[in-house]
Amino acid sequence: MVNEIIKKAEYISSQPSWKTVPFENSHEYAFIGRSNVGKSSLINALCNRKSLALVSKKPGKTKMLNLFRINDSWNLMDLPGYGYAKASKTDRVGFQEMLSDYFNHRKNLVNVFVLVDPNIAPQPIDIDFIHFLGENVIAFSIVYTKTDKSTLNKINQNILAFKKELYKEWEELPPSFRTSAVNRDGMDAILAYIDKLNAEVELVKE
Repeated sequence: MVNEIIKKAEYISSQPSWKTVPFENSHEYAFIGRSNVGKSSLINALCNRKSLALVSKKPGKTKMLNLFRINDSWNLMDLPGYGYAKASKTDRVGFQEMLSDYFNHRKNLVNVFVLVDPNIAPQPIDIDFIHFLGENVIAFSIVYTKTDKSTLNKINQNILAFKKELYKEWEELPPSFRTSAVNRDGMDAILAYIDKLNAEVELVKE
């Protein structure tokens, strides 16, 4: 099998609801994580583009469902980050409802890539979000970001601690990827996994 190579990456639209997001008959992969986890940088590195997803110095800027079309064949969804403390209570509730509706109703969603920062100790909000996905039977993978920011020993310790927290509730963990947007570590592995799922997962046509 030839691994997915991104030759074309195109921004399509930003929508406040899953109901108005186009290309509902294509395989879709969502990227989400705690605010300031490096999501935009990872998406740009994955697509080998400098400014496909806008990188902001202020966390919490992504507020809608942002759809990108890859190789005219599958969708990449950039979702709002969770856990941004400076967002208003009303905004946080709105984000939660928008995301919950998206996860539970977007029929062509194949996999959610949950971004986790391994430079810091396990965060309860990441653990809680992963439990939410499990409880709602939503397929996901874990992407450890910014692995170039700390020593290998520190990264390994934090990843091990994170897995130990998950194993308190899970018997088996999903695939995980170690990445760096700076040197593109892990990008080929993620694309190969997407390529594999594109070939294996048959979308339900209504």
